[in-house]
Amino acid sequence: MTTLTVHDDGKYLAIQTQGKSTRFHAIWLRDNAWDSETRATGNGQRLLALRDIPADTSIASAGIDGEVVTLTFAPEDKSVDYPLSWLMDNAYDTESNTGAGWTGAAVQTWDSGLMADVPVGDYAKVSADDRALASWLDNVARYGFGKLENGPTTDLSLMQVVDLFGYVRETNYGRHFEVRTEVNPTNLAFTGLGLQAHTDNPYRDPVPSLQVLYCLESSAAGGENMVVDGFRAAERLRAENQEWFDVLSQHCARFEYAGEEGVVLRSRRPMIELSPDGEMIGIRFNNRSLAAVTDVPFDKMDTYYAAYRRLGEIIDDPDMEVTFRLEPGECFVVDNTRVLHARKAYSGTGTRWLQGCYADKDGLLSKLAGLQATTLEAAE
Repeated sequence: MTTLTVHDDGKYLAIQTQGKSTRFHAIWLRDNAWDSETRATGNGQRLLALRDIPADTSIASAGIDGEVVTLTFAPEDKSVDYPLSWLMDNAYDTESNTGAGWTGAAVQTWDSGLMADVPVGDYAKVSADDRALASWLDNVARYGFGKLENGPTTDLSLMQVVDLFGYVRETNYGRHFEVRTEVNPTNLAFTGLGLQAHTDNPYRDPVPSLQVLYCLESSAAGGENMVVDGFRAAERLRAENQEWFDVLSQHCARFEYAGEEGVVLRSRRPMIELSPDGEMIGIRFNNRSLAAVTDVPFDKMDTYYAAYRRLGEIIDDPDMEVTFRLEPGECFVVDNTRVLHARKAYSGTGTRWLQGCYADKDGLLSKLAGLQATTLEAAE
């Protein structure tokens, strides 16, 4: 049974259900009304600014009929219906997450144990079946990366992958970039050396939040791709030494790229980025692009470098890595704000040709939410 009580002269509502009381302020409820005078019917955007709602708004009466809560607000004398489920889904009178570095329920951190269950989708299936696409995108969002198999091997096939969920983000590298490697090359520019795990473009603000790497040719031995969950690495650092976690999250590093004429890119962000309430929202780690660190006080610089070194050791730990080989027609999408990627070294003879591009995570999350909403509507 659900009951409603109004408190503090109508300043807030308490909903008692399943043995728990959840409170909502009157001004919050009025601002979040979904009637046609407050919200546009087509897109749900607000038609009113907060200044249009009386500052002394209060709840004059409250009632419930089944799953519908009806409130009347003073001084407007306006009645609004709310689905009980919507109110409970959007409740803010909850226990807050404590401590810096927490992650949301939709994020699952991982280590090398994920090797047995790498999130994989079939290109043909995700291209033709919205449910398969939603499942694959959900895994990319949850784990920070996902692999696609059985795709075409034609030039710029990676653009078709991006079309599944969003749009290419063009940079000074163009709409896409080529990754061509020859083993035992005549030109050292085409090296088969391995690369340390890193996030791309930390010198941009904002960074490209997704990267797509698509394999068109792979005849060389070795060269496996590797991914490391930066969030799990930060969690390990915090468990080992809270002071080290704090110094990397509370002080900015500086990153810089000036490798082309007319291009000077700079950013100033922490290696471990937290939201104001302590949620872990980003990792920037790229030793090649780290500029001089100047935003750490003198008496904390030794601690900062000890923390930076240890975070790198954790990232390099084989127990943290998931590796897989990309064959022609295969690709992977990686959350560049969270998951570090690398490449193992090559041996023997052969060539390797990949194409890469950047996109943004908001497009992927929007596509996923739309697919999930459509699936839910169909189920109802």
